[in-house]
Amino acid sequence: MGDKVLSAIGLGCMGMSDVYGPADRHESIRTIHAALDAGITLVDTGDFYGSGHNELLLREALAGRKRDEVFVAVKFGAMRSPLRAFAGTDCRPAAVKNFLSYTLQRLGMEYIDLYQPARVDPNVPIEETVGAIKEMIEAGFVRHVGLSEAGADTLRRAHQVHPIAWLQIEYSLMSRSIEAEILPAARELGVPISAYGVLSRGLLSGRWSSVRASNDPRTRNFPRFNSDNLESNLALVEAVRRVAEREGLTVAQAALAWVRSRGDDVIPLIGARTRAQLREALETLDRPVSAEALAEIESSIPPDAVAGDRYNTDGMMALDSERTRRS
Repeated sequence: MGDKVLSAIGLGCMGMSDVYGPADRHESIRTIHAALDAGITLVDTGDFYGSGHNELLLREALAGRKRDEVFVAVKFGAMRSPLRAFAGTDCRPAAVKNFLSYTLQRLGMEYIDLYQPARVDPNVPIEETVGAIKEMIEAGFVRHVGLSEAGADTLRRAHQVHPIAWLQIEYSLMSRSIEAEILPAARELGVPISAYGVLSRGLLSGRWSSVRASNDPRTRNFPRFNSDNLESNLALVEAVRRVAEREGLTVAQAALAWVRSRGDDVIPLIGARTRAQLREALETLDRPVSAEALAEIESSIPPDAVAGDRYNTDGMMALDSERTRRS
């Protein structure tokens, strides 16, 4: 994008600060270093990941690195209480500029490569939010505008205000709703997809179990992990495992290979919290998977066979990308 070349995959840093339970700070920094050393140029964070913790962690990890060698994408707009509970979304123009000023300070940077609302604010026209980011581009504080979890109509409206550099949205073997309307709209506009949740928050890691779920916060926060749905979803994972092992892949590698196969305009974000997880993902870059194997991997998880929504009820209601499907 612009004068920077994005790597085939990006590093998503949320899990190093939030949502999935405690993370090891030193291992997180070593993982970021390992990603950069391996040629990953795209690093994705959010100002609300750990209520600022993730940006400070990233600042520490990037110390001594050349700024023009790293593409830093930042999400904003999600508000948190002192107890870390989510407390709504604020994407008013004044809030956009306020969030950005704190992000620049925490990261110790003069500009952000890509700035995007984490969710579309239902109380603020997307034209106003994108217009505010456009002003920050003109002022030199931002390079590109992104959107996250926006529906097709919202994407088109935003793109009329300023070219949208990417649409970040969940896309995996277990989350394929974007294929109906959103992905075609993005391609019509020439907007790449920044795919997060490619391992469905760990379900497609191949290492999940009912025992592990009993002590993990994902069980409470994401319906696909709760007891009503987990066993059914793990059976789907085992179907992927059978194909993956025949191909000499892990389940995670098969799931990542499938997302990578969706097109050159799809950039998977890897939510690795450890160097071992990162190595597993990087191995897929040098390991071609046949079209026949990819078709088998895809057919192992029919879209309508996945049990549970990707977020709880409140989380789903906050997704502009799901609005058409809900109506």
